[in-house]
Amino acid sequence: MRKVYSWRWGFYIAGLIIMALGIAMVIKGEEIGVNAWDVLHIALYKTIGLSIGSWVIITGLIIVAFTSLMYKSFPKIGTWLNMLLTGVFIDFFYWLLPEAENFFFQLIYFLIGIFVLSFGTGMYISPNLGSGPRDGLMMWIVEKLGGSIKVARMSIELIVAVIGWILGGPFGIGTVIIAVGSGYIVQFALPYFQKLLLKCIGEEAMEGEKPFIH
Repeated sequence: MRKVYSWRWGFYIAGLIIMALGIAMVIKGEEIGVNAWDVLHIALYKTIGLSIGSWVIITGLIIVAFTSLMYKSFPKIGTWLNMLLTGVFIDFFYWLLPEAENFFFQLIYFLIGIFVLSFGTGMYISPNLGSGPRDGLMMWIVEKLGGSIKVARMSIELIVAVIGWILGGPFGIGTVIIAVGSGYIVQFALPYFQKLLLKCIGEEAMEGEKPFIH
C-alpha cells in the first residue's frame, strides 16, 4: 500500500510541477496570448500587485469555496495542495526562466508551454487525489449541465479570458488557441497517464476509485 501511495503522489506532484512550468512558459510568451485564467491573474497582478502565483492561489480559494458549497463536501487534500503548490511553482519558474528577447522566442515559449501544461494537467489528475480548483469547477459544470469536458473547459476559459481582458490582461490569439486546443491534449494525456500509473502500481490498487473522466 505504501508503494501505491508513493506512485500516486509521485504522479500528482510531478504533474503539478510540469503544469506550472508550462504555465510559466506561456506567460513568458504573453505577446502571443496566455492561458485564459492567466489573463485574469496577470490583470489582477498589474492592477493590484502581489504576484501572478499569489493570484492563482487567491482565485483558487474562491473557486474551492464555491464548488465545496455546490458539492456539499470538503475538497480532497490534493485540491488544496494543487492550489498552493501551483501558485508557488508558477512564481518560481517565472523567475527562473530567461526573458524572451523577441517574438520568435516568445512563440517558442508559447508553443512548448501549451503541450507542457496540458500534459502536466493530465498527469496530476490521473492518480485521482483531488482535482485543482479550476478543473473541479469544469467537472461540476459537466456533471450539472452535461456535455463534454472539452466544451466545458473551452466555455469557462473563454468567459474568464474576456473578464481578464476587460481588466487589462494580455488577451491574444494564443488565448483562443489554448482554450480550444488544451482540452484536446488533456483528453489524450489523462488516459495515457492513467494507464501508465496502472502499470506501475497494478490495476487492483485503483479498484474502487471513481475515474475523473467518464
